[in-house]
Amino acid sequence: MSRPTAVKHGVIGMTKSATLDYAAQGIHINAICPGIIETPMMDRFSGGTPEGRARVIAQEPVGRMGRPEEVASAVLWLSSDLGAFTTGHALVIDGGQTVGL
Repeated sequence: MSRPTAVKHGVIGMTKSATLDYAAQGIHINAICPGIIETPMMDRFSGGTPEGRARVIAQEPVGRMGRPEEVASAVLWLSSDLGAFTTGHALVIDGGQTVGL
């Protein structure tokens, strides 16, 4: 298992563990697991070139990078009354990239 993969599993495990510790107190704990999101960090990862961007986008089943506001929308939902019964969840926002894993 690669180090980034181990860290991600650790975060999800901590999310589930903390949920069991705090759910009865009305505290909701969830993890956001974004995929390839169009940010300045992704420009550094892709080299900021059209070829690099195309290589990154080719990994996405939806054919594009996610937008920061799409991640923010999920966070807002989880933080609202609409997400009040959701806790201990790892919400994957990745355009289908991990579906085949």
